[in-house]
Amino acid sequence: MPGFFSALVAALITVPIIGYLAVFIITKQITGNHRRSVNLAIDFSTFLLVLSVHFLILTIWGKSFLWLILIILFGLAAIFVWIHWHYKEEIVLPKVFKGFWRFNFLLFSSAYIILVLFGLYKRLMFLFA
Repeated sequence: MPGFFSALVAALITVPIIGYLAVFIITKQITGNHRRSVNLAIDFSTFLLVLSVHFLILTIWGKSFLWLILIILFGLAAIFVWIHWHYKEEIVLPKVFKGFWRFNFLLFSSAYIILVLFGLYKRLMFLFA
């Protein structure tokens, strides 16, 4: 059983679209609401994308840049809080966190795609060199 669980977690981190699809399908069956299912799937897969980007960087360059990822996350959170305060003159944390988390989905899915393509390019150059 522990082997199955670790294989499942490894698959979800390696290919976060699997986690997105699994959460989407399950919540769509339970709620019947397409929009809510997409939002829940995005929220769940954002966490997977952050981990995936970390492990892709670790695989490609052999160094952990988790500290940089955390600095980026905290910096973006501070920017989102400041922007929200600047325009609304009050801070509504659930709204700020929702925007911050959705922006991270876009940022880390872009980073994931770029890193996968770069990793494939690097591996192909290594094979044919």
